[in-house]
Amino acid sequence: MTNVTTNPASLAALTVLRGVNKDLGVVQEQVSSGYRVENASDNPTYWSMSKTMQSDQSNLSTITDALGLGSSKVDTASTAMDSVVNLVTQIQAKLVSAKEPGTDKTAVNADIQQLKNQLQSVTQSASFSGENWLYNTNAQPDTKQSVISNFTRGSGGQVNLVTINYDSSQTLMIDTADASRGLLTKNVDASTFDTSGGTSAPRNYYLLAADSGTAPADGTEISVSNSTTDDQLTDMINVTNSILKQVTSADSTLGVMKSRIDDQSNYISKLSDAIKTSVGNLVDTNMEEASARQTALQTAQQMGIQSLSIANTMASKVLILLQGK
Repeated sequence: MTNVTTNPASLAALTVLRGVNKDLGVVQEQVSSGYRVENASDNPTYWSMSKTMQSDQSNLSTITDALGLGSSKVDTASTAMDSVVNLVTQIQAKLVSAKEPGTDKTAVNADIQQLKNQLQSVTQSASFSGENWLYNTNAQPDTKQSVISNFTRGSGGQVNLVTINYDSSQTLMIDTADASRGLLTKNVDASTFDTSGGTSAPRNYYLLAADSGTAPADGTEISVSNSTTDDQLTDMINVTNSILKQVTSADSTLGVMKSRIDDQSNYISKLSDAIKTSVGNLVDTNMEEASARQTALQTAQQMGIQSLSIANTMASKVLILLQGK
């Protein structure tokens, strides 16, 4: 039935057109912003999940920075330890050469002292971000080092940090506060080795003194002169070899820690990429799908406008009929 006061066809067409316009506006906003779920009102569940995951990704970014800082500290200490191993190896070789008959031991000792000076320089310069794992001047050194490596979420949503721990007393080479804590400054009893010394007297040697006031008590610094006997040289060689084994082992522990940090950095990078992809799957707009839907809605909009126009012409047809009478 046609009614001049109320046009049901126009109302129906207008209702459909309003719905199409609303859907088209949503799709256009998704295309322009790139987000399918931009606000909590769009999809509360997905929005909440995405925000939690984005928080995790932010934490991972901070952890990546912490791992980078930790890696730099380990690299600094490891580079210095490589030099320490090389220098101690050279000192041992110099002591062996001093046992050759006719060798000028005074000249050999001059070379050894130069190598010791290099040891002092290398260990003192092994500092990064105010930390030196090889050289200590404090009465109570802080040897418990840690690097943040990851985090976990508890059942209540709380964040718990995971760390890689390292005891830097293993790499402490020189200690000016307590010589017994430094691998290069502590006493080593040569009588514990199977040597030809043949004496029961204490034969304690240390490689170098941290400074003039902290030389170990009841110990002798490793150095040679023309009066140095073969038995004394044998003791010095054995002590130096023992020190070399310890510094090599310390260098190896740094290598293990560096490997752990590198593995963790690689894992964190992959995990961050996975979270980023997951967040995108939750909230990002599928541009191909949205583009196709936008085109379809624009077509529906045009059809709706035409339908409304047709419905509105019905009243004018009634007017023509009335004029005919």
